[in-house]
Amino acid sequence: QVQLVESGGGLVQPGGSLRLSCALSGSIFTIYIMGWYRQAPGKQRELVASIQSGGTTTYADADSVKGRFTISRDNAKNTVYLQMNSLKPEDTAVYYCNAVYVGLERKYDYWGQGTQVTVSS
Repeated sequence: QVQLVESGGGLVQPGGSLRLSCALSGSIFTIYIMGWYRQAPGKQRELVASIQSGGTTTYADADSVKGRFTISRDNAKNTVYLQMNSLKPEDTAVYYCNAVYVGLERKYDYWGQGTQVTVSS
């Protein structure tokens, strides 16, 4: 059974940094496109960034995170990271890790439990 376990969230002041981690177990990590999503109160869940096995990255809504957030993965550790710098109050949300694999017959889509990030003074 595939499991995603996130860590690294917390309370940080504006301008601060956090690094989120997400470890995958129960499957072969390298077949998955890994992503980070976030959901702020009263808003829909939105993609922050994704990364393919070879390291190709995509940042959604680039203007909101461009130059501040960096997604990376360590295939040897089955872990994906989200480095968040220069955090703003509007970055406050629950951040979710996602793993997607499109097989021949179906799509495999897994989610972590979420980790709260609060940016406040």
